[in-house]
Amino acid sequence: MADSQLLTIVIIAAIAGVVLFRLYTVLGRRTGSERPPTDNFHLRTGGMLGPREAENTAGSAPKLSHASPDRPSDPVASGLFDIGLADRSFDKDNFVKGAKSAYETILLAFAAGDRANLTPLLAPDVMAAFEAVMKRRELVGEKSNVTLVGFSDVKIIAATLKISIAEITLAFGARLLSFITDKDGKVIEGDPKAVQDITDVWTFTRDVRARDPNWLLVATSSQPL
Repeated sequence: MADSQLLTIVIIAAIAGVVLFRLYTVLGRRTGSERPPTDNFHLRTGGMLGPREAENTAGSAPKLSHASPDRPSDPVASGLFDIGLADRSFDKDNFVKGAKSAYETILLAFAAGDRANLTPLLAPDVMAAFEAVMKRRELVGEKSNVTLVGFSDVKIIAATLKISIAEITLAFGARLLSFITDKDGKVIEGDPKAVQDITDVWTFTRDVRARDPNWLLVATSSQPL
């Protein structure tokens, strides 16, 4: 009788072990080292992007399977899909929200000649181009006056991941009050009372292996609507 009870206990324990093992393999385990979700632009006090101070993490970017059945056929969606696989903290809506804040910050800092706030946000060649315009204005005594009235539309128009470098291009449909005055305060370009509809196409990039969540502006173009 005792042997029969012992055998029953052993069988039950074995079944329980199998069930627990299956739950473990399905649900996985948390090690406490998971990366918390973040806003992709990591905007800091005053809406500014912080400096790129963090070093890259060790290792390489995850290998992506381009044969994945979940891959969207649309090129933009496919690029965002790749970026999301490589950086689990990436969220498209948070990115667009951060990009809008970055757009306003850069636009106003450029108009004001605010180099301290521009430098951490721009790639070196973009900063050099902005610097040339700001110096010319200062030499002739011109002043740029810009007010962002609002956005008519903001959308992602391109997205790619090349090895570990994510690149996203957005079209900003912006409504601006923009004009330039000379050294005497006379308006020489634009209209201080007329709202202009502008389409700015800006490209941001980031190394997804880096701990630093900030994106840098690497290319710009604009045209009136």
